[in-house]
This record gives sequence, C-alpha cells and structure tokens, in this order.
Amino acid sequence: MPPTVRRAALGLGANLGDAPAALQGAVDVLAATDGVRVVAVSAVHETAPVGGPEQPRYLNAVVVVETALAPVVLLAAAHRAEQEFGRTREVRWGPRTLDVDVLAIEGVVSDDPALTLPHPRAHERAFVLVPWAQVDPAAAVGPRGRVDALLAALDPADVADVVRRDDVELRVAEAAR
Repeated sequence: MPPTVRRAALGLGANLGDAPAALQGAVDVLAATDGVRVVAVSAVHETAPVGGPEQPRYLNAVVVVETALAPVVLLAAAHRAEQEFGRTREVRWGPRTLDVDVLAIEGVVSDDPALTLPHPRAHERAFVLVPWAQVDPAAAVGPRGRVDALLAALDPADVADVVRRDDVELRVAEAAR
C-alpha cells in the first residue's frame, strides 16, 4: 500500500542577515526535498518579535506542502534549511537567521518533545495565523479548530501588527511544482 500523502504547514521566520533570501532559501530547500511538494506559499509579513530579548522585527511566511514523509523526516528537512542559513540555537525566542517550524500535519497529533503537533503555540500567534489563513484557511490546527476561526478569535491589535510586505515575494521554482 502506498504511503499516505498528507498536507502540512510550515512556518518560516527570519530577522537577522538577509531575511528575504533566507525565507526564499527555506522554500527552495523544501521544494527540493524528495517526497515534498510545495502547494502554496503565503505572502511575506513583517511582525514584532514575541518573547525573548530585544531584537529586530521578523519577516514571516507559511508554506503548505503535500508529503508522505514521516513527521520527523519533514522536521529534518526544516532543520536542514535552517542550517544552510547559519541558524544557531543559543537563546530561546532569540533572533535568528532562519526559523522553520512544522506547524501541523494533517491528521497527526503528537506530544513528542522533539516534534509536538500541532505546534503548541501556533493557535495563538497572529504572525503564524495571518499568513496561514491566506494559503489554507480551512486547515485544522489539531483539536483547536480551523485556522480562519482561530485567526478571527485573536485580539485585533495583534493581527494589525502583522504587516504584509508586498516588496518581498517568495516563489516556487517551476521545476519543483
């Protein structure tokens, strides 16, 4: 029996170095990963950092993929993208050249500390839900509900701080489609 293909969402963020190039690099790494097909990429948004030390604003986006990969293998692809852009893990919620989080995988719930699914804070973060709602508003965030409903429940001030950056566009190479 062939493996089950599932839809997954990954959150991208960067606030150090050439953040637009890092986000594009993450899309490129995911698109080039065997067993992953990028189906949608949100617009890029600029957002305030959440938690951690004082730091620059972030650029954020969400990528939706279809994959038959095991969740930990998809996470390894996310970590590979981070490594290619010099990601280090020194300060929790600190500044970074690239952050790639697996937000949710269709039908998968996990409390494994290495990969908790859905992402334990995705449902409360405007910087995740605004771009995610652009590309997959009906996606389920586990038992918490749909992306569009979770976004509608957020504080409007938090949503207003997620500013679309039309000067930055992420693309999927034609060969990867």
